Amino acid sequence: MSIDTPLYRLEDRPAPPKALLAGLQHVLASFVGIIAPSMIIAGALGLEAYIPYMISMALFVSGVATLLQSQRIGPLGSGLLSVQGTSFAFVGALIIAGQAARDGGASDQAVLATLFGVCLAGSVIEIALGSVLPQLKRIITPTVTGIVVVLIGLSLIKVGVTDMAGGFGAENFGSLGNLGLAALVIVTVVACQLSRHAWLRIGSIFVGLVVGCLAAALGGQMGLPSLSEATWLTVPQPLRYGLDFDIAAFIPVAFIFLITAIETIGDLTGTSRASAEPVDGPIYRQRIRGGVMADGVNSALAALFNTFPNTTFSQNTGVVQLTGVASRHVGWYVGGILIVLGLIPALGQFLQQIPRPVLGAATTLMFGLIAVSGIRILNSQAMDRKALMTIATSLGMGLGVLLVPEVLSGLPPLMQKIFSSPITTGGLTAILCTLLLPDTGKAVQAEAPTNEVPSPGASPK
Repeated sequence: MSIDTPLYRLEDRPAPPKALLAGLQHVLASFVGIIAPSMIIAGALGLEAYIPYMISMALFVSGVATLLQSQRIGPLGSGLLSVQGTSFAFVGALIIAGQAARDGGASDQAVLATLFGVCLAGSVIEIALGSVLPQLKRIITPTVTGIVVVLIGLSLIKVGVTDMAGGFGAENFGSLGNLGLAALVIVTVVACQLSRHAWLRIGSIFVGLVVGCLAAALGGQMGLPSLSEATWLTVPQPLRYGLDFDIAAFIPVAFIFLITAIETIGDLTGTSRASAEPVDGPIYRQRIRGGVMADGVNSALAALFNTFPNTTFSQNTGVVQLTGVASRHVGWYVGGILIVLGLIPALGQFLQQIPRPVLGAATTLMFGLIAVSGIRILNSQAMDRKALMTIATSLGMGLGVLLVPEVLSGLPPLMQKIFSSPITTGGLTAILCTLLLPDTGKAVQAEAPTNEVPSPGASPK
């Protein structure tokens, strides 16, 4: 058997104990990523009372979405062992949208209704994209995708670092205790990532959270909810908070749906390759089309069930490679575990007790890795001067409105709300540069250092 051939291929059926073990490993690899966006968004918008239910729904929908993606129902789903979870890509845009609704006097439930309404509308875009993605290659190039992913990661760093210091409005904001706890988590995660043990690398974020929580408990910074007051079973309630719509909030969210569709293609291609399945040809294209459409349908389900957009998780491709288990039938176990966890609100009540510095340290590393992912996308292609200027202009505009939001003060209120998102401003700039700048057709080569003064158009050394 070739080293690249999985122990269990796509249609193989591992024995239940082996399938359950493989499923648990996928849940471990994705668990933090599924629950963290809800905790971050709710914490930033002062919606802490809603966190337990939102965590439950994030897990529940991820379970249902994983079943749809891995088992393929009609035209929906890739039919690969691909786990779905809450997407970090939308966190920054949804926080900005929620804050804008807050500034307009919206109540807690009205804020949630707006967020879920724009997410439901945006999911329709990704569903439609499933059949037309090949035609968008001229617009959504690797350069555009890489720029947007970099901006997503960098724009979220502020949220993570704020939590590291104690969270919005904390009385002990920036205290040595908070920063020390965050530093312990970062050191633990980095140590796990540098370990030779593959399982420590896969579970590094989870291990970091556990170590941080233990340290916080020993230091009296973390308590446990009363078991007598915990809720042990919940019934999902569609549209519990209603739906609303805001065009200014919708535009950046719609743009991110376009980008996550491209990322989903990358994730599914990686999973297909790890599963020893085709990465070209009609079967592959059918899987990609069904996977992207399922991504959109799953995000629509998420909005209806009061949680945030779903997408494929790339870390689970690593689990497939590591375990050698590519059987899509393991998806039944992954989805089942997530659904059961989602029906137990006590889990959300417990997770809500995780100290902000602990969560902030873990998510700051995740956000940094998102930015690195974008850099790797940019680095994967030859750099001509058009690409360099597109990157420079787009990052400058995107980070500019993030760091100096007052620059938009002269625009009408609606335009301020739209372009205050660095993802929208930087992403649209990248698309315009891609369409309007002439192709130079020549990659920029690294040159040996000289004593000559570079011309104004020269690339930086």
